[in-house]
Amino acid sequence: MRVTFATLICCLLLEAQEGPRRLSLRSAVEMALAPAGNARVQLAREAVKQAQARSAQSRAALLPDLSSTLAQQNLTRNLAALGVRLDLPVPGFRFPEHVGPFNVFDARASVTQNILDAGSIRRFQASRLNVGQARSESENAGDQVASQVARAYLAAQRAEALVETSKASVVLAEALEKLAERQKEFGAGLAIEVTRARVELANARQQLIAIANERHRARLQLLKLIGMKLDSEIVLTDTLSHAPVEALTLKQALDAAHGSRADIKAQRLRAAAAELQSSAVKLERLPSLAGFADYGSIGAGINRASPTRTYGIALRVPVYDGGRRDARRAESLSQLRQERIRAADLEEQAALEVRLALDALDSSDNEVKVSQEGVRLAEEELAQARRRYEGGVANSLEVTGAQTRLERARGNRVNALFAYNLARIDLGSAMGAVSRYLP
Repeated sequence: MRVTFATLICCLLLEAQEGPRRLSLRSAVEMALAPAGNARVQLAREAVKQAQARSAQSRAALLPDLSSTLAQQNLTRNLAALGVRLDLPVPGFRFPEHVGPFNVFDARASVTQNILDAGSIRRFQASRLNVGQARSESENAGDQVASQVARAYLAAQRAEALVETSKASVVLAEALEKLAERQKEFGAGLAIEVTRARVELANARQQLIAIANERHRARLQLLKLIGMKLDSEIVLTDTLSHAPVEALTLKQALDAAHGSRADIKAQRLRAAAAELQSSAVKLERLPSLAGFADYGSIGAGINRASPTRTYGIALRVPVYDGGRRDARRAESLSQLRQERIRAADLEEQAALEVRLALDALDSSDNEVKVSQEGVRLAEEELAQARRRYEGGVANSLEVTGAQTRLERARGNRVNALFAYNLARIDLGSAMGAVSRYLP
């Protein structure tokens, strides 16, 4: 997923505003994927830069290596220690054992160039694949962060909905308490019914406190994921809803997962890079050809220096290295087999995730429909129970039971909507298209 420049400007403007920030699901995801957003996304981008730097290092082995030196030395030498002896049958002549001090000035430029090195070529090709793999890993990190943010936002939405449901339960419990007190005043109710209503009201208030704390925790988790300060005030603009999902077959979903998932692309590139690395070790057995040259001036001083040069071609033929090359080749082959096993296992895992997500989406869709019908029936039951209680043909137990079933039905509807939207996110993650399946 990509963050547009306009989105970043909007985020900066929102930060400058006072008061709670209005936050939609999509804006939360965009904030997490911004350059200064989620830490995992930032680390993934740094990994891409690291892979590019390593690729540049591998490429350097194929480019000329140019260096220059400028040296002024004052030397003494022990010729006897070097084995230089000269005896002449000349009376009074003795060959010196020690010479110097004398000056040497040397200004020189040197260059070396690999002309033919198949192993280095393969390593550079592998490094380019590693850059592509790092980019895919970065994209995969963005997808996973988007999925995590969406899940955290849904959890906050669920907590928000449960708080509203709990508030409605408190309001209802207060109304039933007043009804029980009025019935008792008119002589149509008992003190135990007033006490029972007060117990239900206390339970509703206690549940509201617990759910409000859960909402606070869910918001803190969301703020951490999107990279906002934990003391920031936010207002969720989206609510849990039952938006239909485009129908697709299992084959379509599997094809989309195998073609779009960034982690599968990254693993395929990792396996291809391991194959090139194995080939590079194998090609090290071949001779390599390199050219070299240097040019400069050397002499007893700057004014007495004379130009000198060296150039040539060197052929390096590997003969025996103690078995080190064979061991490296065996290691690279093992790494290649491991990457291929991981690639096959990841594709199987993607297929499993797609199947589970489709099953969960279908099941949660039916749960939402059933839960909506359950809320309607529970509301009707409570309305009938209240009329019967007010008419004196039923006691408070009937009203309390209907109240409890309504609370459970409302909670079931919230949980069903949460499960449905979570299944949408899971399907998008399994197919490599999280942004497309955001509610």
